[in-house]
Amino acid sequence: MEVIDGRSFEKLHLGGYEWLNYAQAFESVCSFSSGLVKLGHGKEERAAIFADTRAEWFIALQGCFRRNITVVTIYASLGEEALAHSLNETEVSTVICGRKELKKLLDISGQLDTVKRVIYMDDDGISTEASSLGRSTSWEITSFLDVERLGRENPVDADLPVSADIAVIMYTSGSTGLPKGVMMTHGNILSTVAAVMTIVPGLGSKDIYLAYLPLAHVLELAAENVIVAVGSAIGYGSPLTLTDTSNKIKRGTKGDASVLGPTLMTAVPAILDRVRDGVRKKVDTKGGLSKRLFDIAYSRRLSAMNGSWFGACGLEKILWNFLVFGKVRAILGGHIRFLLSGGAPLSGDTQRFINICLGAPIGQGYGLTETCAGGTFSEHDDTSVGRVGAPLPCSFVKLIDWLEGGYLIKDSPMPRGEIVIGGPNVTIGYFKNEEKTNEVYKVDERGMLWFYTGDIGQFHSDGCLEIIDRKKDIVKLQHGEYVSLGKVEAVLLVSPYVDSIMLHADPFHSYCVALVVPSQHALEDWALKHGIGFSDFSDLCQKEETMKEVHGSLVKASKNAKLEKFEIPAKIKLLPDAWTPETGLVTAALKIKREVVKKAFAEDLTKLYA
Repeated sequence: MEVIDGRSFEKLHLGGYEWLNYAQAFESVCSFSSGLVKLGHGKEERAAIFADTRAEWFIALQGCFRRNITVVTIYASLGEEALAHSLNETEVSTVICGRKELKKLLDISGQLDTVKRVIYMDDDGISTEASSLGRSTSWEITSFLDVERLGRENPVDADLPVSADIAVIMYTSGSTGLPKGVMMTHGNILSTVAAVMTIVPGLGSKDIYLAYLPLAHVLELAAENVIVAVGSAIGYGSPLTLTDTSNKIKRGTKGDASVLGPTLMTAVPAILDRVRDGVRKKVDTKGGLSKRLFDIAYSRRLSAMNGSWFGACGLEKILWNFLVFGKVRAILGGHIRFLLSGGAPLSGDTQRFINICLGAPIGQGYGLTETCAGGTFSEHDDTSVGRVGAPLPCSFVKLIDWLEGGYLIKDSPMPRGEIVIGGPNVTIGYFKNEEKTNEVYKVDERGMLWFYTGDIGQFHSDGCLEIIDRKKDIVKLQHGEYVSLGKVEAVLLVSPYVDSIMLHADPFHSYCVALVVPSQHALEDWALKHGIGFSDFSDLCQKEETMKEVHGSLVKASKNAKLEKFEIPAKIKLLPDAWTPETGLVTAALKIKREVVKKAFAEDLTKLYA
């Protein structure tokens, strides 16, 4: 534990990775599968996995698949109401979870109607605790290791699924209301896996993949299935232990990336934005010759990528990599050869920054839970920014007019409209929600199932898609101007002072306001540099000069992006506490839960319009 400002923080000193080969992993899958049967889990019953990403999560998934058991995936950060709703709606009989999730389950045990047995993954002295906690329920509580042992002693043959069988009911951590369960078939998952295997170059047994995003998110689930399909290695980590400077890593010790040395990673834009901000902060802090060298190197590489003859020389690239960018690459272990970004649009600024500093291509993908992560994927050698590539081999993508928003397929110079995705990767609908399914899933005259995404895109002449808007994020102001909240937020995130931001537009006013969670490091550094005293970060956020500095930075970013005056937030409120999945204000993919944030800070928003 470390004590900072009178508060205690858990810090970890992690050792090296311990490996299972594929034969050992397959043995664990078979044993767990057989153990489930021996425990009494029937073929028609559903199992839920409710835990952080780890090896046991994936082994449990494959074990369930081996017996054709439908798996319900639930985010570890899900609140009590949504958790009870997900388990009851799907009538889950077996829950597979971690230590902290076990305690959450026991807290709501009286609300769960169908749970009979719980399998916990941690075996470090929890068995006595679990037994005592479990006495208040009728559940059979067993450790993951005991289930594997039971399966080894009582092997059961596989009962493999067919393509149309439901593999996963994936509950989304949506921005409004209770989560919806998306039904994915085994055919859906294999369609996306097979398609991605044809896009990423040179995938194979020499690659090492760092897994740290939630496996309950379709991006991570699809990625890990691709990795095992090609025989690569998977090392497990977490967002809080990812780098040497991550929150839970003890100072002076190594994070997941440094120890593992991955060649492949997936990331959501919020993670890449933080990597970018961390590098910029470190460079600015060093100052002097180091900063000058970095700025020169970055400028030369940017010129080369933009097609200028400046900096195009291969020898010069090697020199800059040696002098400057090698240290940046060490942040993610120094061996990254390909990054996949998904879950939300990645800003062009961040994409270019990561491209240059890590020296590795970023493949931007676009897909949804409802399309089993399939949709579009950019080619590895595409150096353009802001686009999400051409349709994957498993997907058909078309645009349809959205008259209300003024996006039409006949628009010039590019067709624009709502993005609609069809193909074998499109899932079969929402569990026990026929009304919502019929609203967004449509079958055409040829019998193909299409999903209406609600996202607005435009197609470039080379067939690549660009996401430009979202129907739900567009608000009409008092004088008739339309504001795209997501588009403006992506621009404002470029400010070095912004960690999280939510733009708010009200139809009864002619201007926008914003709730901003500032970057503590950047803001405190600015305050110290300008001799502004403060007792703590909350106090700093209340100061008028702080608000003026952050607002000025937002205005600058807005003007650089050529936003209209009505799109620039006229007033802001600085909030000192971070928005994390645990707070319920953002999803596991770090997307803002807009309605939840509006409700939580309703009083602040009212004051901003006063």
